[in-house]
Amino acid sequence: MEAKDKVRGESFCELASESEQVKKAEQPGKLALKYHPYYEGKIEVVSKVPVRTLDDFAIWYTPGVAEPCEEIMKNVELVFEYTNRGNLVAVVSDGTRVLGLGNIGPEAALPVMEGKCLLFKYLGGVDAVPIVLRSRDADHFIEVVKSLEPSFGGINLEDIEKPKCFYILDKLRKEMNIPVWHDDQQGTAAVEVAALINALKFTGRKMHQVKIALIGAGAASQAIARIIFKAGVNPKNVIVVDSKGILHPDRTDVKDSDPYKWELCLITNGEGRSGGIREALKGADVCIATSRPGPGVIKKEWIKEMADNPIVFACANPVPEIWPWEAKEAGAKIVATGRSDFPNQVNNSLAFPGIFRGALDVRAITITDEMCLAAAYELAKVAEDRGLREDSILPTMDDWEVYPREAVAVALKAIEQGVARIKPSKDELMERAFTMIKRARSQVEVLMKSGHIKPVPEN
Repeated sequence: MEAKDKVRGESFCELASESEQVKKAEQPGKLALKYHPYYEGKIEVVSKVPVRTLDDFAIWYTPGVAEPCEEIMKNVELVFEYTNRGNLVAVVSDGTRVLGLGNIGPEAALPVMEGKCLLFKYLGGVDAVPIVLRSRDADHFIEVVKSLEPSFGGINLEDIEKPKCFYILDKLRKEMNIPVWHDDQQGTAAVEVAALINALKFTGRKMHQVKIALIGAGAASQAIARIIFKAGVNPKNVIVVDSKGILHPDRTDVKDSDPYKWELCLITNGEGRSGGIREALKGADVCIATSRPGPGVIKKEWIKEMADNPIVFACANPVPEIWPWEAKEAGAKIVATGRSDFPNQVNNSLAFPGIFRGALDVRAITITDEMCLAAAYELAKVAEDRGLREDSILPTMDDWEVYPREAVAVALKAIEQGVARIKPSKDELMERAFTMIKRARSQVEVLMKSGHIKPVPEN
């Protein structure tokens, strides 16, 4: 099947056959199995200071290192100036909800956490360390992460099962004095909101009037709901659907099992609808789906029952809830997915590197929802500056100026909200973000050219 719409000079999705698409989709996994043992992982520690002779170790280590230690002991804030703590993030997981793989355990989760650290560095200039914990107890997990605080400028929680992930994030944000962030919640929400801002703009809709069906009620959807409400969406105009149907106040099965979802039962669905996905989509302007892999979770005929020129974000991985060409054939004006091989990829990697860059550059004590929203607005503005099209409502990771711009927006919002330890100027923030990100990319380029990063083996 081939859609009629043209995208970047090609068809919306060129599919010679389903088997060829399956083969293409399997290729990254086959190469990953080959490359991971070849490189023995993806990250390593590299010195950032010169070592001219071994005598330099008297400066970088003993006896010289005692002097900065004593200064930090007198003023603990100096740790951010005398060490790398201010640019260091821990990527922490228990391996209980990894990608689409589920509960695979901490060791099996480590390749994902390493990959996250690589993205932190290359896209945001942020040093990151993967930490996987053999801990299934939420309170024990919290205590371990809290004990790590003196070493890090921020914590990125990753791939933790719900509802435990909500509890862990809320408690750590209250009890730690550095940013704690759960990318599956806040990162997804920031990019989804950026996409929504531009999709509404392109189709001539207003945020406070739009009717939205949220398909899925997990960590991502709950965070999306929270951020879109802050962006101006009326909760009564939102209908949320979980695996058992539409959320409403009579869903007593939710009341005692998930307090976060129960709140959505109380404040959304102003029309009092019941039923499932089809009933939620009727007359909706927007569908935002972060549920289970498709295809077929959302059907073409249901898209036809939405409002005119509807917006469809089908973001399940690895296969969206509905194929984008099917949504387009059913009348969708704008379609986004989580995949890089379709237009309008909604990708967390557009958010977390820049958001952390900004938070770290002002030594923020937290990352607020308003900081995430500031990032979303800037992401949307970058795409708007480039020119909005129905197949281009978001920047891509190739648009690397996204990250310093996003960092500055986040940092300025942190200063405005009083959660920043230091208050550089806008120009100072832009210069630092630009320098740190450019340096990270240049390092990889230099190491590749010199052969210190081995060439990719031939397929």
